[in-house]
Amino acid sequence: MNLRRLIASVSPPLVWGVLFVVAWEGLVKGLSLKPYFLPAPSAIWAAFTDNVSLIRTATFVSGSNALVGLLVGVGLGVATSFALMRSDLLNELVSPLAIALNAIPIIVLVAVFQNMFTSTSEIPRRLMVALIVFFIVLVNVAKGLRQVSPLHLELMRSYAASPRKVLTKTRIPNAIPYLFTAVKIAAPTAVITAFVSEYFGGKQNGLGYFIPSNFANSKNAVAWAYVIGACLLGLSFYLISVMLEYITSHQRGRASGGEYK
Repeated sequence: MNLRRLIASVSPPLVWGVLFVVAWEGLVKGLSLKPYFLPAPSAIWAAFTDNVSLIRTATFVSGSNALVGLLVGVGLGVATSFALMRSDLLNELVSPLAIALNAIPIIVLVAVFQNMFTSTSEIPRRLMVALIVFFIVLVNVAKGLRQVSPLHLELMRSYAASPRKVLTKTRIPNAIPYLFTAVKIAAPTAVITAFVSEYFGGKQNGLGYFIPSNFANSKNAVAWAYVIGACLLGLSFYLISVMLEYITSHQRGRASGGEYK
């Protein structure tokens, strides 16, 4: 049954992807489009196989920056959410500041971070990723911790539950789905932020450098090959976050069933 559900969920995007690539190839060949305008998928795949080691290295650099920033951003976002839940004053002070920081363009913040560290440091890019992820996680987890059903809170009070019990038995379980929703949004966003940050300075070793540089040198097929690396990286981050959510929810369901029995 699970295998059928997996096939049913995976088949439509795969079929659509194949049809899209076939239509793209046919459009390029049928209209005789020049490679500098739009390369054919076959040319992009040939460039990908010819440069696979370079693409893998650049993808590893961008992926490392995205992963470190993602982990730091999630950790800080969750910790700040708990702090904001405990203090209304802190919530009123930090929330507007977080919104203001999130509204600042990436190019401005990356330039500031680049001036704080050496030109060969990866820290500015990771800080940028952490900042973007932090805001996403903060908003969602704080919402999950606060928007608990009044009926559940009243039930815990009727049991004379301590604030710690209310937190662990009611607020945190309610916030877990919000956390995974935030992670599913933040994971591909971290990848995008990582290679966008690489475009604005630092070491010339990531996807954010090689994609625009190849376009600038009219190597469009090679640039699109690096785009494939970026797409695979973002997809991997998203699928891992979905897998973690599935494993966690499955274990929670089994634990609940065991307690019920």
